Amino acid sequence: MHSSPAPRPSSAFIGASWAALLIGVVTYLSGLWNAGMPLNEKGYYFTILMYGLFAAISLQKSVRDRSEGIAVTGIYFGLCWISVLLALLLLTVGLWNAALQNSEKGFYAMAFLLSLFAAVAVQKNVRDVARASATAPAELPGT
Repeated sequence: MHSSPAPRPSSAFIGASWAALLIGVVTYLSGLWNAGMPLNEKGYYFTILMYGLFAAISLQKSVRDRSEGIAVTGIYFGLCWISVLLALLLLTVGLWNAALQNSEKGFYAMAFLLSLFAAVAVQKNVRDVARASATAPAELPGT
């Protein structure tokens, strides 16, 4: 049971999605680079970002696969949900216990959430573009 292909996203939406992802990740990482925290703490926050991005993309793909009738095992689907929630929980606990000002905590939280949201949008666009390209009619000779 495959649904009809989604239309190709507009170039503006694709660009905005990539820009949001780059802005979120670069902002988060520049905050870590300039932070006065120990290297192991920076590593913790970096790992949470990478884990969160992977988990969000995996969850989006799994949700979309299921909606299009592509088999996704229950255990993988559950692990995707657990991973996204765990990444959010780990960031929350880390920031709650961090010796940072509230404005810095908010900075990391917002950059993290922007990055996760944008990663989902970018993954959706990549899939929609690939699907639109695969179903596009072949060009006629001489046109």
